[in-house]
Amino acid sequence: MNGEEIFYKRNLPHIHPKEGFFFITFRLSGTIPKYVLERLREERENQIKTIKYRRFTKQYLDERYKADKRFFASYDKWLDECNSGPVWLKNSQIARIVYDKMMEFDTYKYKLVCFCIMSNHVHLLIDITGFKHNTDQPQRSKTTFYYLADVLRLIKGSTARQCNKLLNRSGQFWHHESYDHYVRDEKELARIIKYILNNPVKAGLTDNYSDWEFSYYKKDFF
Repeated sequence: MNGEEIFYKRNLPHIHPKEGFFFITFRLSGTIPKYVLERLREERENQIKTIKYRRFTKQYLDERYKADKRFFASYDKWLDECNSGPVWLKNSQIARIVYDKMMEFDTYKYKLVCFCIMSNHVHLLIDITGFKHNTDQPQRSKTTFYYLADVLRLIKGSTARQCNKLLNRSGQFWHHESYDHYVRDEKELARIIKYILNNPVKAGLTDNYSDWEFSYYKKDFF
């Protein structure tokens, strides 16, 4: 498949273009109960099973995309409502550690577009075009899936150590899995930027997105 990679995650094939923009959401450990996540995944898989088109055709991928969007809407709604688990990112010192780390890798590991830090999760939008082939990691890290995993490992590993030390605790800080989505076109890119910046408003953390201290947008991006 020209310009694309197929990899397996949770025993399901995903298609990743080799470069481009990615919308990533990662969360604190324990913020979604296992039974809730299993229910959301089951709903998504049931929707995917009803798709009548041949796998990996445009029609199939369009329907798969809709199912993934519905899954993410429910996933993020649960996180916004802070129904369970820690909310350590409400602590401004903790949020600042995460903020600074994502800024640190801009132009080094990715081109940063925008992000927002919520009470228990983070939304991040990056462009990895031209970056992943410069890695010093093993050959597999040059594939999109492993490159994104490596970027998140660097962000999450370092911030987990610093945040745990500040909180005087030990143990898992971030949930080991993250949600990532390839941005398909400029229209979707603009929609995702708006979604990220407005997430603190939607969650009731602020009245105006520009007042949220822990959001970032590269203003000269467009």
